[in-house]
Amino acid sequence: MASEANSSAGDGLKLPEIKFTKLFINGCFVDAVSGKTFESLDPRNGEVIANIAAGDKEDVDLAVKAAREAFDHGKWPRMSGAERGKIMMKYADLIEQHAEELAALECLDAGKLFFLNKMNDVPVASNLVRYYAGAADKIHGETLKLSGEFQGYTLREPIGVVGHIIPWNFPTIMFFFKVAPALAAGCTMLVKPAEQTPLTALYCAHLAKQAGFPDGVLNVVTGFGATAGAAISSHMDVDKVSFTGSTEVGRLVMEAAARSNLKSVSLELGGKSPVIICDDADIDMAVELARTAIFYNKGEICVAGSRVYVQEGIYDEFVRKIAESCKSWIVGDPFSPHVHQGPQVDKKQFDKVLRYIDHGKREGATILTGGKACGEKGFYIEPTIFTDVKVDMLIAQDEIFGPVMSLMKFKTIEEAIERANDTRYGLAAGIVTKDINIANRLSRSIRAGIIWINCYLVFDNDCPFGGYKMSGFGRDNGMHALEKYLQVKSVVIPIYGSPWR
Repeated sequence: MASEANSSAGDGLKLPEIKFTKLFINGCFVDAVSGKTFESLDPRNGEVIANIAAGDKEDVDLAVKAAREAFDHGKWPRMSGAERGKIMMKYADLIEQHAEELAALECLDAGKLFFLNKMNDVPVASNLVRYYAGAADKIHGETLKLSGEFQGYTLREPIGVVGHIIPWNFPTIMFFFKVAPALAAGCTMLVKPAEQTPLTALYCAHLAKQAGFPDGVLNVVTGFGATAGAAISSHMDVDKVSFTGSTEVGRLVMEAAARSNLKSVSLELGGKSPVIICDDADIDMAVELARTAIFYNKGEICVAGSRVYVQEGIYDEFVRKIAESCKSWIVGDPFSPHVHQGPQVDKKQFDKVLRYIDHGKREGATILTGGKACGEKGFYIEPTIFTDVKVDMLIAQDEIFGPVMSLMKFKTIEEAIERANDTRYGLAAGIVTKDINIANRLSRSIRAGIIWINCYLVFDNDCPFGGYKMSGFGRDNGMHALEKYLQVKSVVIPIYGSPWR
């Protein structure tokens, strides 16, 4: 494992100017009612980037009031789908035009690689908006054949005011995973970004204003989960909450929704995804796939392939090759184009990952590579691989959300299925094999929301994404995502003297 952990944001890149630090409510940037702020920190060095408005219950009340007015009396839900789509297309163009700035803000705020932000995350965001802009005029109901002298049909109406609570690992993509389909459906909304990564959400609010969304349609309240997030989840005038984050917080969101107005909830939560590599696999391809599956975005990804099961016939060769591959994996400043892995998002997450690594050592697992922090400052951790992992060890059971792989051996396909499903989560899985029958059997036997065969981390606008078990419910992406933001209404009218029924 090479290191550039102390390099600056070189290569001619200029750190972005922080233009937006206030709440965005009813089309305006405003201070928090309390006047309080919190520090947004640079994970490369722990230094303060900016002081951000700390929204609380009173600010959530104002944002909900604006969204409710825009929904009950405003233009957005009453526009044709084509009109909404036109504004959304302009929004997508603006996102694309400001790709450099958005990519730099995300790199600075979250420690994510600048070149990947620019090449992947921002284009994914703009394309999501375009996808749902195209869907906005394709929302329709059904004609029903009823018994008796009646005719029926269904309407699919926007659910109302939506509260989106998004995580810190993919701030821009997650913003649009939630916002784009809700806008297409005709909803109004407020977004609470994670307190660790507020900058891109505020910038996207600014671009929404430029795109021409009516005031109150899209609001952004920065702040903490225990205050602003809790206020959204329990608000009596919020009709729907869409949450992505930890399973523990997901429970709190559901509880608050149940105790308030029984609002609809969708959750995309944690994962402990298995990657199953069979004897017939191309080992070099399997090594690259497994390495990317866990170390991409420094392991801060809900579908991280953190449990790697290798069939016994190729296990020893796989171990040797993946250890060798980690020697060329560069950890360092995420602004550098030569770096593969930036810092963990903050000190809390950094310490959590290191605690799990220490726990794995104490439980008897063997470190094959990594296992330590690196660099003199910032929140950098070496890509870490454990062998001799038992299924009941914490490192094999808990979502670590960091660059830590548990590497294990299996003998039969039956054993692989049993071990893959031996988790409380069910978000994703990877399968590497040349045998289509094995691929089909495994993909139908593993209880997870998305299965990648001979690939990993392949997302698409048209491909639904979500979990089984304690990984949550509801789907992002695809036309399925629209269902979260729509109500189905049945309308029945009598028909007299109809010649047929």
